[in-house]
Amino acid sequence: MYLYPTKALAQDQLRSLHEFTAQDMPFIKAGTYDRDTTQQERAQLRRTAQIILTNPDMLHLGILPNHSSWARFFANLRYVVIDEAHYYSGILGSQVANVLRRLNRILDFYRARPQYICCSATIANPQEHVERLTGKGCQVISEDGSPRGPKDFVFWNPSLLDSKTGARRSANSEATLLFTELVKQGIRNVTFAKTRKVAELILLYSREALLKTDRELTGKIRSYRAGYRAEERRQIERELFQGHLLGVASTTALELGVDIGGLDATVLTGYPGSVASAWQQAGRSGRGLEPSLSILVGLDGPLDQYLMRHPQEFFGKPHEHALINPNNENILRKHLPCAAYELPLSGADAAVWGNGEALGAIIQGLGHQGILRPSGERWFYAQDDYPAQEVNLRTATSREYDIVDVSRGRELLGTVNAETAFFFVHPGAIYLHQGEIYLVQELDLRTQTASVVPVDVNYYTQTRDLTDVRIVQALKERRLPRSTTYWGQVQVTTQIVGFKRKQQFTETVLSEEPLDLPPQTFDTRALWFDVPVEALAGLAGRGQDPAGGLHALEHAAIAMLPLFALCGRNDIGGMSTLAHPDTGRAQVFIYDNFPGGVGISAKGFEFLEALWEATLRTIQECPCDEGCPSCVQSPKCGNNNEPLDKEAAVVILQTLLGRG
Repeated sequence: MYLYPTKALAQDQLRSLHEFTAQDMPFIKAGTYDRDTTQQERAQLRRTAQIILTNPDMLHLGILPNHSSWARFFANLRYVVIDEAHYYSGILGSQVANVLRRLNRILDFYRARPQYICCSATIANPQEHVERLTGKGCQVISEDGSPRGPKDFVFWNPSLLDSKTGARRSANSEATLLFTELVKQGIRNVTFAKTRKVAELILLYSREALLKTDRELTGKIRSYRAGYRAEERRQIERELFQGHLLGVASTTALELGVDIGGLDATVLTGYPGSVASAWQQAGRSGRGLEPSLSILVGLDGPLDQYLMRHPQEFFGKPHEHALINPNNENILRKHLPCAAYELPLSGADAAVWGNGEALGAIIQGLGHQGILRPSGERWFYAQDDYPAQEVNLRTATSREYDIVDVSRGRELLGTVNAETAFFFVHPGAIYLHQGEIYLVQELDLRTQTASVVPVDVNYYTQTRDLTDVRIVQALKERRLPRSTTYWGQVQVTTQIVGFKRKQQFTETVLSEEPLDLPPQTFDTRALWFDVPVEALAGLAGRGQDPAGGLHALEHAAIAMLPLFALCGRNDIGGMSTLAHPDTGRAQVFIYDNFPGGVGISAKGFEFLEALWEATLRTIQECPCDEGCPSCVQSPKCGNNNEPLDKEAAVVILQTLLGRG
C-alpha cells in the first residue's frame, strides 16, 4: 500500500508504475483507490490488486471503516510505503498518525506484520518524526545518491524604496514580473505563492501585462490551488504535463513530487517557512541532469529579510524539526469513535496509542456522551452514523463553507474550511478564482454558504481581528537569569472586527469597514515569559513605549520561530501585554494556532534563548528607523501594527539575554 498526500501524486505515480512493470512484470495489478475511483473499479481492486495507491484521507474514510471487504489484501500486506513523510506535520500529521494507529489495529486483527517504508525530504528529526507518525520503531537511511543537474539558486530581494521606513517593492509584483518574463521567454515554470489569494493575484496581474504585449500567451498560464473542483485540477495537471502551459501560479498544492514534465524554472514568492519546503518547491524544476533556475523572492517579513541578509543560514543551517502530537485530546476524541466503529476498543489499545490513563479518560467521556457504549471490557460505537465522514484530516474542523456564484444560478465555485471562512469570505470580501474577481455579498452562518458575484475592481480585502489569551494551566516552567518562562494550556479568543480595502499593486488603504461576526474560541498550548520590570522601567524616561516594545518583540519572535520548527507563520499566533489579567505581569505569549496544540510552541519553549537571539539580530540589522514589515510589523496584526517601538524591543531583548 502506497500512501501519498494528494490524489494527483498517486495518479502520477501509478503512471510511472505502469511504465515500470508493463514489459517485465505484466502480471502486477495496481490501481489508485480514491474518491475519483468508480464503484466498479473499487470492487475489482479489492479483489485482485497487489498494489494499492491511495491517500490518508481515503484510508481513513473509505478503507478502514470497510476493512472486512479488504480482508484478503490486509492479510497479505507486506509493505506500507508513506511518501513525503515530512509533509505530515502540524494538524495534518497529528491526524494521520491516528489514522495509522487505526491501521495498525486492523493489521493486528488480520495478523499482518508489514514493513513501513517512509520517504521524506530532509528534516532535523526523521527518526523521532516517523516513529511518532507510524507508532513503530525505525532505522534512518540518510545517504542520497540520486543524480542532480546544476541549479542556479537566486535570492531576489525587492528594491528598498525608503531606507527610513523600510518600504520595499511588493514581492507579489516582483514575482509577477518574473513569472511574466519567464513565460515571454518560453521558459516553463511554476511560481509558488504562500496563499490562494496571492496565487490568483499573480495570474491576474500577469494576464493584464501579457494582454498589452503578448496576447497569445494569456491562454498559456493558469493558477492552481486547493478549493478548485477535482476535474479542474486534473485538467491543469494534464495541460502542464503535456507542455500546453508555459506557467502556473500555484500554492503549495504543486509542491509535492507530481511529475509535471520538464520545468526549467521555479519562483518562490516568499520563503515557504522551512528549508524542506523551499527545496521541495525549488526541486520542481530541473528533473534529472538538466540545468535549472530557482528564484526566492524575499517578502518584507522578518524571516525573509533575515535570510536575504544571511543566505548562509538557508544553505548551511540545520533543518527544522517536524512536529506532530498524536495524543492531542481534540484529535483523539475524533478518531477513537472511528476506531471503535472499525473494531471495538479494549485494554490492548493503550499499547497502540500509548498514554493509557489519558486514553481511558477520553473513552469514558465519549461513553458519557453516548458516542461509545461499554460491553464487558470493550467499548463499541453506539450511534447509527458513520463517524469517519465527520472528520476532516486537513483541518481542525470538518465543517466547510460553500462559495456560490449567485449570478450563475448559485453555481459552486469552491469551498473554504470553517476555521478560515471569516477571514476570506466575510461580507464585503474580495474572493479570487482563476483570475476572476468576486465580491462576497452574504455569509450565511446557518447554511455555511458564501454568496458571491463577479465584479471589476482594483482592490483586495484584508481582515482586522482582536485576540485575547487566558492562562488555563502552566505545565512546564523554566527559570532563566532574567526571566521565568512557561509552557502550558491557554484559551484563545479571536474576534474579526473589520476589514480594509487595499489597492492592488500600491497597497494603499482605500477604506476600513466594521464587521459583526461571532468570536471564535479554542483551547491550545502556548509558551509565555515574564518581561523583567527593569527592562520596562527606563523606557518611558527615554521616550520609548513599553507596550510598543512588547508588541514589536512579539511580532518579530513569531516571525522567526519557523527557523526552529517546521511550521508557517499562520500556524502560530501571539499576544503581548503590560499586565496580564491572570498574573498582573508584563508577558509575551506565542501559541499553536490549532485546538489542543501540535508541539510548535513546545519547540519554541525549548529553543527560547536561541529564538530571542535570532529576533534581536533581525531587529538590529534592519535599516529602517522606526520599525517596518521587515522587522517588527506583521501583516496579521489585528491592531493595525499599533503601537510598535523597535528600539524598545531591542532594549527588552538585550535585558532578557542578560546584556542590558
